[in-house]
Amino acid sequence: MKQPYLLLTPGPLSTTATVKAAMQIDYCTWDQDYREITEKVRAQLLTVAHANPETYTSVLLQGSGSYGVEATIGTAIPRQGALLMIAINGAYGQRISEIAAYYQIPHIDVCFDEDQAVDPNKIAQALAEHPEVTHFAMIHSETTTGILNPIEEIMPLLKARHIVSIIDAMSSFGGVPLNIDELDCDYLISSSNKCIQGVPGFAFIIAKQQALAKTAGNARSLCLDLYEQWQTMTKFPGKWRFTSPTHVVHAFAQALTELTAEGGVTKRYQRYCENQQRLSAGMQRLGFTLIIQPAIQGPIITSFNYPTPAFDFHHFYQFLKTRGFVIYPGKVTTTPSFRIGSIGDVQPQDIDRLLTVIADYQQHNQSH
Repeated sequence: MKQPYLLLTPGPLSTTATVKAAMQIDYCTWDQDYREITEKVRAQLLTVAHANPETYTSVLLQGSGSYGVEATIGTAIPRQGALLMIAINGAYGQRISEIAAYYQIPHIDVCFDEDQAVDPNKIAQALAEHPEVTHFAMIHSETTTGILNPIEEIMPLLKARHIVSIIDAMSSFGGVPLNIDELDCDYLISSSNKCIQGVPGFAFIIAKQQALAKTAGNARSLCLDLYEQWQTMTKFPGKWRFTSPTHVVHAFAQALTELTAEGGVTKRYQRYCENQQRLSAGMQRLGFTLIIQPAIQGPIITSFNYPTPAFDFHHFYQFLKTRGFVIYPGKVTTTPSFRIGSIGDVQPQDIDRLLTVIADYQQHNQSH
């Protein structure tokens, strides 16, 4: 068996031994026990989100987070008479634009530099210039860099214009406090292998029932029809339309129990923040510079510039991996960089250990 290592990545991430152990049970998708687990998970997601079950529903969907985003874009937006505006400041906003292009959905991209947060003033200006916009999509935690975008400031702009809102909260939900009742968004998307600390296998969408009820017949895909998935789960509680990832669902149920035991999203957010702040301060002490200003930096993942033009990321990566840590390459298009995540089953002392290993790497390189 390979030596285990800690994933300092934005998901899949390091999970607890008890979440892994939950996958040792085989379930039948039609079995009542399994269907009850599915229903409990759906209800718990609304609780975590502070979403009123009279107003909102949660829909689980097989596949990665991007499947959930594609299902939402492809279902929420009518085939005619709709215009989507997308706020883009990284690869995941760009992915929504790609999905819209695939589905031939008319869309306007409002683009920002990758090291800048989405600016509510520029969004307000773009909306004023395009009163025909019917739907709006943006990323909460843009994993390209680690920026946390100000969704709370942008939502009122959309509400005032009766624009349907779609928020990709993939790597923030469960790790950054969100109150969906107060936010009043129409759709919020995340997945099983992010801050809830489950394993990859399904996405979930928290949707306003009123908005979702209007989407029958919109979907451009059979498997990614969010409306039909919701209808099946409503008519046959706990039933998915097609084969569901049973082991993943059971692991996720365990992960939700552990989120509650930790003290909920607020406590987890505090741990993630402490991880990120220790990482940021420690890396700067070691001579690494930040790509993102601390004011807009989220607690999920942090981007660092290469320290020198000659920096060998592959060598650095392998050095850390053999000592028990896996990090992420950079995704910023303009600057050579790498990223280190601070979420998952990661404690502040793990970050301290990582910093010691990175200091060793620097010494090792200087001596050669």
